[in-house]
Amino acid sequence: MSRILVAMSGGVDSSVAALLLKQQGHDVTGAYMKNWINEDNVIGHCPWMQDIDDARATAEAIGIPFRVVNLMQDYRRLVVDYLLDGYQRGLTPNPDVMCNREMKFGVFLNYARAEGFTSVATGHYARRVEASTAGSVLAPTCAAEVGTSTDPTKKFALLEGADKNKDQSYFLALLSQAQLRDAFFPIGHLAKPQLRELAADARLPNARKKDSQGICFIGEVKMADFLRAYVPEHPGPIVRATDGKILGEHRGLHYYTIGQRKGIRIPSNTDNQAYVVVGKRASDHALLVAFDSADAPGLWANEAQVHSLSFIGDPITAPTRLECRVRYRDPRVAIQFTPGPDATAHIRFDQAQRALASGQIMALYHGEQLLGGAVFA
Repeated sequence: MSRILVAMSGGVDSSVAALLLKQQGHDVTGAYMKNWINEDNVIGHCPWMQDIDDARATAEAIGIPFRVVNLMQDYRRLVVDYLLDGYQRGLTPNPDVMCNREMKFGVFLNYARAEGFTSVATGHYARRVEASTAGSVLAPTCAAEVGTSTDPTKKFALLEGADKNKDQSYFLALLSQAQLRDAFFPIGHLAKPQLRELAADARLPNARKKDSQGICFIGEVKMADFLRAYVPEHPGPIVRATDGKILGEHRGLHYYTIGQRKGIRIPSNTDNQAYVVVGKRASDHALLVAFDSADAPGLWANEAQVHSLSFIGDPITAPTRLECRVRYRDPRVAIQFTPGPDATAHIRFDQAQRALASGQIMALYHGEQLLGGAVFA
């Protein structure tokens, strides 16, 4: 039996995760990670008080202890500052990936260990499996969540969630083996309708609660509104990349990312072709745009460089055929992976990829197995 601290957000996914672990006979405690309370009155809905009430009521219904863990200072330092710094430098950061690595399986996991817990658990749609070493790639030996206490001599692999519409393995791409060893993902084998049924059968008070949308643990806040509150605007020209013609002015490069079509506020041409963002020029703060087509300069890429390479299992040290996911909702695509020095790699795509932005996270796969991740240069 493991002593597990479950990160309960107030939503149904993490609630069922706690329910299943309790039913398996583990010593389970629920905890709400208090990361953000919208002290600065950013426009948007930040329902942290309601989420705490929902998490507490659900823990009571399950019959487990509950606590609120204040991690606000760490969250501001490790996630919010990363987010704001990235956008100020013209990058496209991913706060959800960073929240998982630095907070849920970083600060929160360390807190759990200090409090005498053996593991933490979350409501991610992903599957942790015991693994055996097969060359440089970990090979899963089973297809379901391991239900016993973690063992420091064992290695684990991470698979996509069984429900491909809900799979969240992409957001776990930067986890380490040490973090995965002390993590449980109890709902990874379930489809969302099954999970809702389990919650309803157990009469959990949030069984029909809608899934939250927005920045990790901040709430339903639009990214543009969040950036407007914290990043100074720096206007610049909107420039057509094909001929250098100035088409207008933007309020700040941090509001845009490569591939963006909405919000540019430049009318389509007479053939109803829409403009798309294809680049950012730091020298004059220019936003580069072009008509959205297969030959738009800078929009499509056959290859890319990545840095900050991180592996869950053994590092891949030789050129290898793999797959990657360049965005959360994108399908896995075949690549030639060539590692370089200092945690870098060169990626060649079998099929050209659209709108790869610097700072964006790339997740590496071997079939369903998540191998690790990196950041686009």
